[in-house]
Amino acid sequence: MLKDEMLKLLFKSIIDQDDTAIVVCDMNSTIVYMNPSAIKRYHHDLTGKSLKDCHNAKSNEMIEKVLAWFRESKDNNIIYTYYNEKENKDVYMVALRDGDGSLIGYYEKHEYRNRETAKPYQFQK
Repeated sequence: MLKDEMLKLLFKSIIDQDDTAIVVCDMNSTIVYMNPSAIKRYHHDLTGKSLKDCHNAKSNEMIEKVLAWFRESKDNNIIYTYYNEKENKDVYMVALRDGDGSLIGYYEKHEYRNRETAKPYQFQK
């Protein structure tokens, strides 16, 4: 297997195994990938649809402002967007860039504040 193919499989596996919903969008805000956790969270696969159809006008305005900020500099890659009190998590928008640093899309990152309750190396079925 070629190195690039193996890397793609490894990265896809990382995303698919993440318990956090991951929704990846292209520069037109079209959803190009949802991991299994995202499909479960949103109750269906929205791949191919516009992320903007899932948000109100104010949120769409902020998405456009963040994309403009991402375009301003290759160093502008992550921005805090809000705190979800109900789920005790911080939410960020993260830039996705190609090997040259050009902006090719974005995703939303969720960081939960709940402390882990499992014991270290507690094997579970």
